[in-house]
Amino acid sequence: MVATTGDGWFSVTLAIALFVLDFAIRVFAIIYVPRNRRPQTALAWLLAIFFIPYIGIILFLIVGQARLPKSRRLKQREINDYILETTEGFDRVERDPPWPVWLEPVVELNRKLGAMPLVGGNSAELFSDNQKALDAMTQSIRDATKTVHVEFYILLLDNVTAPFFDALEDAHKRGVVVRVLLDHLGNVQYPGYRRTVRRLNRMGVKWHLMLPFQPLRGKIQRPDLRNHRKLMVIDGTLAYTGSQNVVETGYQRKKNHKRGLHWKDFMARFEGPVVAGIDALFVTDWYSETGELLEREAAPVRESGDGRLDCQVVPSGPGFSGENNLRMFNSLVYAAQEKIILVSPYFVPDDSMLYAITTAAQSGLHVELFVSEIGDQFFVYHAQRSYYETLLRAGVMIYLYKSPTILHAKHMTIDDEVSVIGSSNMDMRSFTLDLEVSVMVRGRSFLRSLRSIEDSYRENSRQLTLEEWQKRSSLSATLDNIARLTAAVQ
Repeated sequence: MVATTGDGWFSVTLAIALFVLDFAIRVFAIIYVPRNRRPQTALAWLLAIFFIPYIGIILFLIVGQARLPKSRRLKQREINDYILETTEGFDRVERDPPWPVWLEPVVELNRKLGAMPLVGGNSAELFSDNQKALDAMTQSIRDATKTVHVEFYILLLDNVTAPFFDALEDAHKRGVVVRVLLDHLGNVQYPGYRRTVRRLNRMGVKWHLMLPFQPLRGKIQRPDLRNHRKLMVIDGTLAYTGSQNVVETGYQRKKNHKRGLHWKDFMARFEGPVVAGIDALFVTDWYSETGELLEREAAPVRESGDGRLDCQVVPSGPGFSGENNLRMFNSLVYAAQEKIILVSPYFVPDDSMLYAITTAAQSGLHVELFVSEIGDQFFVYHAQRSYYETLLRAGVMIYLYKSPTILHAKHMTIDDEVSVIGSSNMDMRSFTLDLEVSVMVRGRSFLRSLRSIEDSYRENSRQLTLEEWQKRSSLSATLDNIARLTAAVQ
């Protein structure tokens, strides 16, 4: 009888303790979660914590802050200060033809947030075919004489990319300094990761994982913060950047090959002063991962070159206090006078971008959005679809690139004035959690080439209508709406 009474008191005490803990978690959440967060993000976290309080609070404490460790943020500031000091006065470029009146504030915004100046005298070549881009990068490595800086979110050895790795090894053997960065969790999930590591080790090149998550080695940090950049710099004079990873177009997945899925990307090769800005990002990330600052080997900044393009590198990610890419995208959309064309494989805008795009369309501007007909990521795909009705009602023309291709290119054009290309998706992950690189380009020749690529997308897409969209199944609409809630938990 005594034991039974004791058990009863224990049960009552445990119930009271759990009630108090549950109440404390909810009070803590209401006070702390909304602090300096978007309302929709705060609401999503609060819903998670209120419905599943113990799991929800643990997840929030682990991944609720989209910030890199303090040491990495300090290194980012050091690099920013260095860039500002060494590029003082480089913002002055010839305005021929004259700038549109709205461009200067956007340039100043990018400079203030990302430290990089807009520089003139650049030239570029565009690649909308993955194999041609990979072949061009491989040949550039073979032509290198001093340094090769390689940084890709995904960099994997397979039958298609083997010549790229061979070129890196050959460059190293002839005395070129080869440095390689690849994202840890971006690569470890693929079958080719181990053989890639073995290949890099056999080469003898200098290589490091970006943002490694290796608890057994004492490297513990938020696993959802990733370095999503794709860039390569040769001898400090030639640079590539865009959406393409170094991997075969089926991403080494048997299920992708079985479905016939393949990824279509976009890359640009730059020459001129902008190369120094792209190389500065590699220097930043190398410094963050190794503690080695490559000031002497960084590409020297030149005031001008022989080309006719004005270019500005715009870095973004959790190492910066502001969402640099989102602010640039929104500023350009609001500045547009005639036409906006957006290309993004993962389109999950926050409220500010959604308002900017729909406001432009409702104001009579020609607005197009290119996305894929099918998706490779279940929740992102359905979250993206949840925005289609709002966009269509506003007058945005949505083009679905036909399956089995995943249109993985990421770029935008504004009027006949400005283009933006790079690694950044137009989704909340790229705005907040991923380190990205974008390049804003002013130049009619570049824009005409990009327009031609947009035309090719249109030829291989079908236009989605509001009537068709409203006929989708109730199950599909429910999945879209549920996925939309998960997109804000960042």
